[in-house]
Amino acid sequence: MSSQLFDAIDLLAEEKGIEKDILIEALEAALISAYKKNFQSATNVRVELNEEKGSMKVFSRKAIVEEVEDSQQEISLDEAKEIDPNYELDDVIEVEVTPKDFGRIAAQAAKQVVTQRVREAERGVIYSEYVDREDDVMTGIIQRKDARFIYVNLGKIEAKLAEAEQMPTEEYDIHDRLKVYVTKVENTSKGPQIYISRSHPGLLKRLFEMEVPEIYDGIVEIKSVAREAGDRSKISVYAENEEIDAVGSCVGPRGQRVQAIVDELKGEKIDIVEWAEDPVVYVSNALSPSKVIDVLVNEEEKATTVIVPDYQLSLAIGKRGQNARLAAKLTGWKIDIKSETEARNEGLMEIDSEVTEEESYSMNDDDLFE
Repeated sequence: MSSQLFDAIDLLAEEKGIEKDILIEALEAALISAYKKNFQSATNVRVELNEEKGSMKVFSRKAIVEEVEDSQQEISLDEAKEIDPNYELDDVIEVEVTPKDFGRIAAQAAKQVVTQRVREAERGVIYSEYVDREDDVMTGIIQRKDARFIYVNLGKIEAKLAEAEQMPTEEYDIHDRLKVYVTKVENTSKGPQIYISRSHPGLLKRLFEMEVPEIYDGIVEIKSVAREAGDRSKISVYAENEEIDAVGSCVGPRGQRVQAIVDELKGEKIDIVEWAEDPVVYVSNALSPSKVIDVLVNEEEKATTVIVPDYQLSLAIGKRGQNARLAAKLTGWKIDIKSETEARNEGLMEIDSEVTEEESYSMNDDDLFE
């Protein structure tokens, strides 16, 4: 065993980012396997590698007994005492059994085993690097596509973007660069597997954390996210400090912060509303951009009846019920929307009420860039 082998191990450890001890253990295991295979030995053996001397020795471990029944596993007390008079019964003795031509045979047999261990260690390094990225946003480049997945290169590994996790309004072309949300990292027999999403609500949340310093610093808190990917989303935010405008912080100067997120999501509309502990206020805000006259709350069923002006009914419900549906997901409250006329006919309103002003913002507002 020459010192060149140890030099090669040092180089492998540096290039692959693998701990040297892992490679040494793999090499020892490979040499033990080679010895047993090539010399038909069932003996319990140990390999000793000496990096300084560049040497390799094989030792057979034998139990000291009175009467030897298996010479490969046992040695008599008399033979043991010839080696060292201090040995006693039931001790274990190590006898060097290194064959003269073992270096050549071992090198051939060890190559495949070491290569496998290196591959396993590399997979472990990659898994360790990416497992902490679950629920995080990463930037990747689309490498290829098949019937089931779009494969996105995240640097050291390809992640899988399933059809169900794609945005229905988005086209995916080879070499496109895009931000993805890491939903799961698994360590399988085939190596690490990373699953990503473009439609997950977590992507929207992380993009706001990246784009809005107040959220990143914890000054503004994201309370809830409701998303219909590629079409429209709602996000509720809150600042404990009353002097902080939570919604305004997310919008940014002339809408620049939220516009950057809209651009990343290829035009997905985003409503940013202020969270409130009072369900009357929160549900009213969540139905942005529509105006609300009143909210009737049923605490037991966690349901609300929302009354809106007649001319705002279609806006409050939204196209195919989308606005009401997202507001319900956002708040966690059931929402039944009624027009002012319908509410009066059902006796839900007895006196005139004024439309409440909402502390909310929508990408649909006409005054965004005024």
